[in-house]
Amino acid sequence: MISFINILIYSLFILSISRMSATRSAYKGNIFAIVGMGIALILGLINLKSEYQIYATMSILLGGVLGIIGSQKTSMSQLPQMVALLNGFGGLASGLIGISETITELQPNILQLFIIFTGCITFSGSVAGFFKLSGILKINDYETLRSTSTILLILNIIGVFYAYNGDIEYIIGFAILSSLLGFCFILPIGGADMPIIISILNGLSGWCTTLVGFSIQNSLLIIIGTLIGASGCILTYIMTKAMNRHLLKVIFSSINKHNEISYLHNKQDIHTGTAQDAAFLMENAHKVIIVPGFGMAASGAQYELANMAKLLIQKYKVDVKFGIHPVAGRMPGHMNVLLAEADIPSELIYSINEINSEFKTTDIAYIIGANDTTNPLAKTQKDSTIYQMPILEVEQAKRILFVKRSLAPGYAGLDNPLFYDEKTLMLLGDGKEITKEIVTNLENDSN
Repeated sequence: MISFINILIYSLFILSISRMSATRSAYKGNIFAIVGMGIALILGLINLKSEYQIYATMSILLGGVLGIIGSQKTSMSQLPQMVALLNGFGGLASGLIGISETITELQPNILQLFIIFTGCITFSGSVAGFFKLSGILKINDYETLRSTSTILLILNIIGVFYAYNGDIEYIIGFAILSSLLGFCFILPIGGADMPIIISILNGLSGWCTTLVGFSIQNSLLIIIGTLIGASGCILTYIMTKAMNRHLLKVIFSSINKHNEISYLHNKQDIHTGTAQDAAFLMENAHKVIIVPGFGMAASGAQYELANMAKLLIQKYKVDVKFGIHPVAGRMPGHMNVLLAEADIPSELIYSINEINSEFKTTDIAYIIGANDTTNPLAKTQKDSTIYQMPILEVEQAKRILFVKRSLAPGYAGLDNPLFYDEKTLMLLGDGKEITKEIVTNLENDSN
């Protein structure tokens, strides 16, 4: 009976991942995962000794309540931070299991120490990612952090030999050193690379689970951890390829402060416009490509974008498409999730490879906060952090409407030459409010 239930759980998780590959089936994928995890938790409770069942049940209920509260309070724009934390908690759970396993034996084995090391690094690295994504920590001295990471790595290597003796104080000290290493190592990594870092941490949390499965001889943890770890590795490959970045450069290079802002102009060099100007240009266009970025997520403009696209298509017979860069936003698939939330048809959403050839025949490129993923400096500035990263080639469109709160550089710390292009109309302000005004003008126009 147990074997059949295990196979059922494995199948549900595999089905879950397979459904995640398409927007329309992603909801069912989540349901499969929830059911599979629910069965796994019940199975785990049944197999526990009776004296532990009440504590385990209370822990599950507490975690479930906290999860529900957290999800209710987390907006879609804060989803990357939540994903980073969830990765971290997965690593923390593995690390704590590793610690509990070591202190119950006379001498820990290397696998258990490695579980502690990877679990603590995953947790603290994810916390550092959370702080960076939330904008809580402002880091200026990157070189000191890198030097500190090197010292902590050396201390961790030394700490392994002490922890191997099995004394609890050395094991706890080793866990603390590992946590500090993860935190200091992730902080200096550039903001533009955070989607890749989230993918790496996602995979690392899965491999931690796999190691725990081998340690306690639990086939369910081995299979589930492998699925998560492999998915994270594949996603990391996709992200690095999309950014044309070598993984080692992402991990071991930090922001170069003197190259952060490299294309400065005067505010007088830009051409600003109003929502009414934008509506007039759009309603007289034949083809409009909408390019969302983090500005859309931060303002929650996806619903207004859906209304705008619907109006342009139905009322003005405009060919409307959405161009999505794989690393737009703060996590892999961030834009796709937000557009799906607004019920924007998946047939209107195109990847960078599908849409780039169409900008030459596009009348209007409507960019809402996608600074780095449209920045032409990726083609020309060799010392920039985004050099050779494939971009959405919006500069080929006949007119560009760029929505931003200000002329501040993007998350990669780079100014964008498009702001000062002759054919660019800057719509400065909140993305949601500007798009809403455009929708109002489109509705009121009797074209």
